[in-house]
Amino acid sequence: MAAHRIVTLPGDGIGPEIIEAATRVLDAVGSFTYEPHLFGGAAIDVHGTPLTDATVAACKGADGVLLAAVGGPKWDSTDPAAPRPEQGLLGLRKALGLYANLRPVRPLAALYDASPLKRELIEGTDLLVVRELTGGIYFGEKVRRADYASDLCEYSTSEIERIARTAFEAARSRVTSIDKMNVLETGRLWREVVSRVHAEEFPNVELEHQLVDSAAMKLVAAPRHFDVVLADNMFGDILSDEAAMLTGSLGMLPSASLGEAGDPGLFEPVHGSAPDIAGRGIANPLAMILSAALLLRHGLSLEAEAAALESAVDRALAGGLRTADLGGSATTAEATEAVLRELSNA
Repeated sequence: MAAHRIVTLPGDGIGPEIIEAATRVLDAVGSFTYEPHLFGGAAIDVHGTPLTDATVAACKGADGVLLAAVGGPKWDSTDPAAPRPEQGLLGLRKALGLYANLRPVRPLAALYDASPLKRELIEGTDLLVVRELTGGIYFGEKVRRADYASDLCEYSTSEIERIARTAFEAARSRVTSIDKMNVLETGRLWREVVSRVHAEEFPNVELEHQLVDSAAMKLVAAPRHFDVVLADNMFGDILSDEAAMLTGSLGMLPSASLGEAGDPGLFEPVHGSAPDIAGRGIANPLAMILSAALLLRHGLSLEAEAAALESAVDRALAGGLRTADLGGSATTAEATEAVLRELSNA
C-alpha cells in the first residue's frame, strides 16, 4: 500500500517538539511520508508572511495536514499592518475550505482528579463541539482608525445549513445550538436556519437552543447534559477552550477541521504554542497525538488505527503517565515512549 502523504506544519514554540512525537506514533501504526513547511511566526521570520502560496499548494495536494501551534510574544503587535501568525491559520482554513471544526471532549477516568471541576460533575462526560470555521466575526470586514475599530459579523443561510448538517450527522441523541439571538441579528438567523434544517432533515435528533452565556454556565455545572454543541466561529472558539478544562488540561484536547468530502483536513491540538516552555522538552504531546488519531479517522478512514492510538493514550495515562501540566514530571519524549509501548503491547 502506498504511503499516505502528510504535510506537517510545526509552527512556533513547542510545535516542532510535539509534531515529532505525533509522527513517531503515526509511523507505529501505518505508512506515511511527511512534507514539512514553515508556518505562522516561523514563516514570517523567513518569508515575511505566515502562509506562503507554496504551503497552500502543498496542503491542497496532501492526504492530510498536521498542524502543531502558532504564535508567540515575538510577533504580537497592535499594528494592523503587521503580519500575525494567526492570520496564517485563518488563511489556511479558508484556502482549504475547512468550514467544520470538531473538538471531542472526553475526560479520561485516569485524569478525573486533574480537572478543576469535581469528579462527580465530569464523570461520564462525552461531548463534541462542532464549530463553524470560515464565517462570522473572524472573517468579516475589519476597520481600524486612530480612535475607532469595528469587526463585521456576518453569516449566510448556506454557511449555517452546512455546519448544522455536520452537527446533526455527528449527534447520538441531541444537538445544543448556541447563539445570542436576543441581541444579535446573526443569532436570529442562526436559530431560524438550524431549526429548519432540523425539522426538514433530522427530526429524529433532539434539538435545543441555548444562549451562549447560559451554555457557558451549564458547561461547567452539568457537562454530561451535552452531546453535540453547535456554535458559530467565535462562540465555538470560546466554549471549546472552556470545555477543554473538563479534561484537566488544554494539553489533552485534539481537533479536526474538515471541508467537503475528499478534500484534505487539518488536524491540530487546541492548545497554543507555549513559548515559555519551548525547547525544554516538557511539553505534553498527547493532544497532538490524539489529533493524529483524528487524522487517521476523519482524514484517512483508518478507524482501527485511530482507535488503537486513542486506546494506547488511555492506557498510558491509566498506567500513571503524567506530564507537568497534569501534575507529573514526564517529559515529551517519555510521554511519547509510553504511548509507543502501549501500542506495541496491544
